[in-house]
Amino acid sequence: MTDNSVSKMSEISIGGQAGAMAPEDSKKSQRIGDRLVEQGLISIDQLNVALHEKQKSGKMIGQILVELGFVQESSVAAFLSESTGYQQFDPKKTMLDPDALALMTKKDVLKYQAIPITVVQDKNEFRVAMVDPYDVLALDKLKQFVPRSFEIIPFVCQASVFSDVVHRAYGVTTSIDGILKELAGDKNAAKKNMDGLSEEEAYSHPIVRLVNAIVFEAVKMGASDIHFEPEENSVRVRNRIDGDLAVSHVIHREYWSGICQRLKIMAEMNIADKLSPQDGRFNMNMGGREADFRVSCLPTVHGENIVLRILDQNASIVPIERLNFSEHNMKLIGKVLARPEGIVIVTGPTGSGKTTTLYSMLNAINTPDVNIQTMEDPVEYSLQGIRQSHVRDGSGFSFGEGVKALLRQDPDIIFVGEIRDEVTAEQALKAAMTGHQVFSSLHTNDSFGAIPRLIDLKMQPTMLSGSIIASFAQRLVRRICPKCKAPYQASPEECRLLAADPASPPTLYKGAGCAECGGSGYKGRLGIHEILYVDEQLEELIAANRPITEMKAAAYKNGFKNMAEDGVAKVYAGLTTLDSLTKSVNFADRM
Repeated sequence: MTDNSVSKMSEISIGGQAGAMAPEDSKKSQRIGDRLVEQGLISIDQLNVALHEKQKSGKMIGQILVELGFVQESSVAAFLSESTGYQQFDPKKTMLDPDALALMTKKDVLKYQAIPITVVQDKNEFRVAMVDPYDVLALDKLKQFVPRSFEIIPFVCQASVFSDVVHRAYGVTTSIDGILKELAGDKNAAKKNMDGLSEEEAYSHPIVRLVNAIVFEAVKMGASDIHFEPEENSVRVRNRIDGDLAVSHVIHREYWSGICQRLKIMAEMNIADKLSPQDGRFNMNMGGREADFRVSCLPTVHGENIVLRILDQNASIVPIERLNFSEHNMKLIGKVLARPEGIVIVTGPTGSGKTTTLYSMLNAINTPDVNIQTMEDPVEYSLQGIRQSHVRDGSGFSFGEGVKALLRQDPDIIFVGEIRDEVTAEQALKAAMTGHQVFSSLHTNDSFGAIPRLIDLKMQPTMLSGSIIASFAQRLVRRICPKCKAPYQASPEECRLLAADPASPPTLYKGAGCAECGGSGYKGRLGIHEILYVDEQLEELIAANRPITEMKAAAYKNGFKNMAEDGVAKVYAGLTTLDSLTKSVNFADRM
């Protein structure tokens, strides 16, 4: 950062005091003022009045413009954000990280005019909301609260809301244990109706803070789902991390009514209806990280069971080379993407990474000379340069209707989120037959299952045989933690599953457990795949509607490798364990 940029940004800050304005400062204020005039935020006359007032008072130009009523503080903050390239901090839509707040006292926060938002450990970032994001002294002092390797990432905060944010954040307990103790000491707090609460009342309500803290904790831990499960005397909260559920909290049953009500309000559900299943959604900024939540509510014998699916809006599209496809499968993907028309199907259960694989393939062929359009429910990631549409069954804009509309938009490539019914399958097949590349997903057990499933949806085998390019199948397994990975000799049982000689057992790997992986021995997940490439021989078998056994025999003869084989190769490579693999991939034939 240069001295000039620091001085310039200090001038456009809306808070704090400034000394006497030197001629150079006057020039900078004039340039900043000119930019405000160019954007239509103020007039020339208003700028001259503000500059004159600045000479007398020594205040910053942004603060003077707001005090004189020439411009809204939000407009100046937006201008400041645009000028610095930093995001704006919206206290209404952002959850603050309790662990980050604990790093600074209220006194320090007010002294440096900076409040912690979150600490991003994997990026070594300390995100803070600041009134003046170019206050060099404050930025330097903030480094004392985090390790030396961390970078301070400022967010622009309006001066008028800063003190209110600080009061709310440090005026109440934000840790889960602290909130539960607070609730235990105030029996009436959990019973208070939260419908219609003002923003201030909602923030101070302990149940609201409890829900926020539980959700924030889950997102920070990398959970994909949060389960709120009422039982006879308690409520169990479980997070799904790397595919496995783990209990995070057990809460007294008397708080469940309030927690359930709060979650339903956030998801815009009917809080009075406790007997019908409901679905909803909401989005929140979790410490500077945008996240969408799909919410499912299901009545049970002990009350309404609620599950939140977390969709990270900021998740980047992973290049296909980093999806752990084997060299064999990468060659097949190259052949698949080179085909100018036809259907590509990716199969697997919910949460097996189908969307990630499909998005990566679309991104690989996304060039300025092609028109890619999608129909999704919901749109999970934003893809640059691709037209994405959100469909909802029951709203009159279903997948089937959506594909019909897409075909009138002159697409080259179409992505249909899921083939769910006969109409969608028919439209996707028509698109493939008229020269389009079509990508979609199905829920089947393996890659071969896509063919009879499409035939069940009334697709004619003769038409299907010339249209389907390939069928993918995949699962996600837990990845061995690289920090604590250790070798060991395979047991006789493992040798049998691996088809290895027990007299000369192979060397395998597992995680010993460390602080990095929370003692589990696993960190993250990776894909296990199989790709059924439809060649001329398979096309003939599909057209003749031959049994799957014949198709499998032909595929294996031509080099097909199933998920079990792909998984075993990754076990030998030290990427995953046989225990994790057998939980996700069928090994019945090897037992």
